[in-house]
Amino acid sequence: MSVLPIDSLETPRFCGVPTFMRLPQATTLSGLDAAVIGLPSDSGGPYRTGARFAPNAVRAMSVMLRPINPYRGNINVFEELVVADVGDANVVPGYEIESLERIGESVAALVNAGIVPFAIGGDHSITLAEIRALAKVHGPIALVHFDSHTDTWDKYFAGKKYSAGTPFRRGAEEAIIDPAHSIQIGMRGSLFQRDDISQSIDLGYEVLTTDDALDLGPRGLAQRIADRVGGRPTFISFDMDFIDPSAAPAVQTPEAGGPTARETLQILRALNDLNLVGCDVVEANPLYDGPGQITALMAATVTAELMALLASQRAHAEG
Repeated sequence: MSVLPIDSLETPRFCGVPTFMRLPQATTLSGLDAAVIGLPSDSGGPYRTGARFAPNAVRAMSVMLRPINPYRGNINVFEELVVADVGDANVVPGYEIESLERIGESVAALVNAGIVPFAIGGDHSITLAEIRALAKVHGPIALVHFDSHTDTWDKYFAGKKYSAGTPFRRGAEEAIIDPAHSIQIGMRGSLFQRDDISQSIDLGYEVLTTDDALDLGPRGLAQRIADRVGGRPTFISFDMDFIDPSAAPAVQTPEAGGPTARETLQILRALNDLNLVGCDVVEANPLYDGPGQITALMAATVTAELMALLASQRAHAEG
């Protein structure tokens, strides 16, 4: 069974409801292999709020993408995977804990139905809710985290434990993430404290700076990631500030000196040998994107590349 997106050779891209890559809007979860879900919460954002608007901005630019991925053997993603857009989770603007609870319920509905969630955030706090839902089914998750910041601080503002800067400390503490088989990639820039990087290592994560990742090259980095997760159920969390702001300026916390758009896509296209159970693309902020909407386009492309990774692995498993 396949569910194909609207053919843009037959129907112009500006026609129809703007779902991700023009996929059908789900009316049932039955039969789906994967689903795109928007998680429009930025209540955990410490500075540039506006990521709540990212899911629809990314959907709008995703109409530029096509179903065949030439970097993985010309695979037609939607002939290998049955995918639909399930819309957005409900949230409570300004209320972080309540929003995480609602997001968790929405993601759990997908995971419990055997569906791989492809989430579009939202600030990075949403990942905690996703992994809570996944860990109930799969056990502690191996995390592959692309970001320029570790997001393992203990607290933010008046001792608050839940924010975009804390999800991967909370995840380790709640034993829903397995840090011994997790890796954080892309750290760079100035620090709040001298232990901003070592705090992740102390929790058990492997940490690669941007320089480390680029020195390894796409294939070397992909092998390092595969070795680290070791076939365990894996969640990929991709913060758009992993990319240099010249290619993705509209993010919550831009950090100079990151990989180019081309380098980023080379890394994603090299990924393999992962037991992918979910992923998200977070912290795009359309309020800063300008008329070209290049960050939204890049976020849509990253999501599509992760979907192609799952499709390729399903195809190889069946073959």
